[in-house]
Amino acid sequence: MKLTRRDVLVVALSAVFAGSAWAHGPSRQKVEMTVDIAAPAAKVWARVANFHDMSWLPVVARTEGQGGNEVGANRLLTLKAAGDPTIAEQLTRYNAEGMTYSYKITEVDVKVLPVSNYTSHLTVTADGEGKSKVQWRGAFYRGFPNNDPPPELSDQAAIDAVTGVYKAGLDALKAEMEK
Repeated sequence: MKLTRRDVLVVALSAVFAGSAWAHGPSRQKVEMTVDIAAPAAKVWARVANFHDMSWLPVVARTEGQGGNEVGANRLLTLKAAGDPTIAEQLTRYNAEGMTYSYKITEVDVKVLPVSNYTSHLTVTADGEGKSKVQWRGAFYRGFPNNDPPPELSDQAAIDAVTGVYKAGLDALKAEMEK
């Protein structure tokens, strides 16, 4: 069988595209959680609005920061875990009137939270008389940037870790606000 120039080109391009598909790194993952709270949105917002106060999040031992609620403000979360691990974050958007803010992680050990390039948004909305809804959503990559990650740095590990943080935080916020 004699191959034509076109046949050779098709085979060569197939090999190139197959190789590039295999070389694809991690994809951006997303987690979104919402909780309904039987408390006015203004009360809930007052509890979460201060970028430098994460005391409502059970895994946080303390928060230190500078810059208030101004875009570019930084905070350092010290976690309740052996060795006092930390997560450094920066405020990227803040809208008190809209009861929402966005932030990104600027530094974290993937052994503490197995993610990279993490951004997050927290929003409180009124949901009827004396009720509110809190949405916490984030987007991130797994902690291992290459193919074939170890299980503890995989996409699923990253999703599970962020989901656990969001669930614990929203459950604690709901319990506190509904007392």
